[in-house]
Amino acid sequence: MDRGDGFEGQRVAVVPRSVVESALGAPVTRRMMVTDAGWFPLADRHARRRASGARETIVIVCVAGSGWIETGGVAERLAAGDAAIIPHDVPHAYGAAPGDPWTIWWLHVVGTDVAELVSAAGVFPGRAKVTLRSPDPIVALLDEILLALSRDTTSTTLIAASGIAWRVMTELATDRRRPERGTPLQRAIRVLEERIDRRVSVPELSALVGLSPSHLSALFREATGGGVIAYHSILKMARARTLLDTTDLSIADVGRAVGMHDPFYFSRRFSRLHGVSPRSYRAMAKF
Repeated sequence: MDRGDGFEGQRVAVVPRSVVESALGAPVTRRMMVTDAGWFPLADRHARRRASGARETIVIVCVAGSGWIETGGVAERLAAGDAAIIPHDVPHAYGAAPGDPWTIWWLHVVGTDVAELVSAAGVFPGRAKVTLRSPDPIVALLDEILLALSRDTTSTTLIAASGIAWRVMTELATDRRRPERGTPLQRAIRVLEERIDRRVSVPELSALVGLSPSHLSALFREATGGGVIAYHSILKMARARTLLDTTDLSIADVGRAVGMHDPFYFSRRFSRLHGVSPRSYRAMAKF
């Protein structure tokens, strides 16, 4: 017989539905509202089948064992390090694998921001699975939500849980786009970080990491939304802001530190991005 809960050592927090309805009419929580959260260890015979879907979007993160999920008539296996996102109102079923029951963290959310974040994670009926490169940060956030909602469901706690849930959803959306440790993309990024004080061309960088310039450029666009040179410029300007904020270096010396030896060129580039000159930026109150 399938079990919905009742697993030894489980932790569950359920927000009263009257509180949920009230929060969905309030600022912040109307955009992202946690309705339920939990942790099921070694959830033998755990299964759920919802022919009409659920009102909430469901997030499941498997940290041990294995299980399965079905959406859009397509079944997918979930193992440790996998997550699943089931959009609201999508018919679905899921459960622990016989003989190897999963341990899962799970979350139910509603709100106006949820659909966009689900879309950003690249899931849809028939493709609910998200293979995580780094599940630990997401699990830590889910634990934080569960701890908060287990204490109380005051408006302050609900707002805090909303913010954490937003981070969970953005982590799910961006985890797959991050470069894996040791990949050509990660090595390329490291080279750019180490060479902020000089110019690096795309052919030079692609030769260093063993890819064609077009392939490397495509990887950068997928991971950062822009090209290699644009990303290097972002790194340079971030370093420039830090130097302007934390040192007494002259504007010319700051420019040289980020590989721009013509102070007028550096000032133009800085002003184009920030809307103010380096000198004006340094004079701004920031704390």
